[in-house]
Amino acid sequence: MGIQVQDVEHVAKLARLKLNDEEREMFTGQLNAILQYAEKLNELDTENVEPTTHVLPLSNVMREDQVHESLSQEQVFRNAPDEEDGQFKVPAVLE
Repeated sequence: MGIQVQDVEHVAKLARLKLNDEEREMFTGQLNAILQYAEKLNELDTENVEPTTHVLPLSNVMREDQVHESLSQEQVFRNAPDEEDGQFKVPAVLE
């Protein structure tokens, strides 16, 4: 099973790409080379290889949640450029 020029034309049409004859031939060859490489991978003996989701062992590196006291509203607004009615006041972005 290989990629034919018609397959490349179909994919180009779906992607709304306009390809000339040279590009069609080039992409057909490139896609066939990719498929040949994938077929070569099928020759590997993976009988005793455990399935993994990643090549390196990964573990959760996040820390446990710790409850802390929140800042007071007064502390929060200390560095605010402007405040109004307990909310940050910013310049309008809509006209």
